Amino acid sequence: MPHFSPLLLVLCCLILLTESRKHRNRRWSAQQEVHKKASPLYKKNHDITKIQWGKSDQLLHVDDHDFTMRPAFGGPAIPVGVDVQLESLDSISEVDMDFTMTLYLRHYWKDERLSFHSNSNKSMTFDGRLVKKIWVPDVFFVHSKRSFIHDTTTDNIMLRVYPDGQVLYSMRVTVTAMCNMDFSRFPLDTQTCTLELESYAYTDEDLMLYWKNGNESLKTDDKIFLSQFLIQKFHTTSRLAFYSSTGWYNRLYINFTLRRHIFFFLLQTYFPATLMVMLSWVSFWIDRRAVPARVSLGITTVLTMSTIITGVNASMPRVSYIKAVDIYLWVSFVFVFLSVLEYAVVNYLTTVQERKERKLRDKVLCPCGMPHRRTVLLDGTYAESDANSLTGYTRSHIVTEDDERKDNMVVHMSHESTSCRKGGLKGHVGRRIIQNTHAIDKYSRLIFPASYIFFNLIYWSVLC
Repeated sequence: MPHFSPLLLVLCCLILLTESRKHRNRRWSAQQEVHKKASPLYKKNHDITKIQWGKSDQLLHVDDHDFTMRPAFGGPAIPVGVDVQLESLDSISEVDMDFTMTLYLRHYWKDERLSFHSNSNKSMTFDGRLVKKIWVPDVFFVHSKRSFIHDTTTDNIMLRVYPDGQVLYSMRVTVTAMCNMDFSRFPLDTQTCTLELESYAYTDEDLMLYWKNGNESLKTDDKIFLSQFLIQKFHTTSRLAFYSSTGWYNRLYINFTLRRHIFFFLLQTYFPATLMVMLSWVSFWIDRRAVPARVSLGITTVLTMSTIITGVNASMPRVSYIKAVDIYLWVSFVFVFLSVLEYAVVNYLTTVQERKERKLRDKVLCPCGMPHRRTVLLDGTYAESDANSLTGYTRSHIVTEDDERKDNMVVHMSHESTSCRKGGLKGHVGRRIIQNTHAIDKYSRLIFPASYIFFNLIYWSVLC
């Protein structure tokens, strides 16, 4: 018995120690609960729908209904409101005649099958995974060439469901659509492009597509900017579209008007063409006997104009009508070509005139004879003793002879007597046989610039 007394004492001590630790743990847990309730970090808004159900499918009764059919199937058409927020207008292509834009497309409708109970009357937001399980409007872009929903980092799709069954379905889309452009006034043109939305399967008897807030349904970013165009305005319209095999459909339109900036084309097209035309006029001040200078200048300006015309047409679609820039470039090309043609006429008339003068010289040779004969070397030098005897001779009576020496030219000059001057050469004295500047060149210096300035005044007054 004395051996059990120490053992009993140790057992009592262990029991007391264990009880004290339990009591200490209870106090610490109670203090933690108080701190959680007092701290805003631990406050949560509990929704009874989240307590009752564990999955969104069960909360929205997805498995209890057939969502392959539209809401209120067999009844009146379901109204689906649409609004669009334009994020960017990426590009306008004249060659392909299309445009590319990125936008947020939102749909609004009511599906009572998705209604749920909520004490706080707050909506529930889901991502794109739930969209595949419920009914959504089958809206597509009419006349679109390419379109896709962004998927970085996940599919850019949002579904928001309200307790009464109201649904907001939003997606971020980039679409490339056709735009019928008229280039008859290019580059002073204004283009109106349209993005069209329509239900693919449901006619107006099943689905009524409309702009949710009228013209306010389209929101644009003020930072949208295009390098070649000025965005004048955006507006929305709607109308019915008829297909002979399927019926009538509601169609929504996003219209936007673009006005082209002309300054780029002034620098790249109009100014170079004008300078080439002005450069072609320089040949009118060049001596008509300088054939290489005038011909090379004319050919250079013609080839440069051809290069400008080819460059402009390479960046444009092959339309069957004449554009405004074509009128300006081709008229400029005609002016350049006429300057080359003008020198051809001047050169031809000069040759004809020289032939006539040569024949005239042969007919009016003085019959009094040529008592003096002097031999002049090819370099134009002659003896000092013969210098005084050349005073009364004119250039009009120079005749060449090739039969005396190969390296010398024998020039026969006839000394005109007083009677010869008063006879056959009367009326020819003072006449300029070869003129330095032809009369056509003189008139061209005035006619060409005046005509081109007149053309520019008409061109810019009509287009502007």
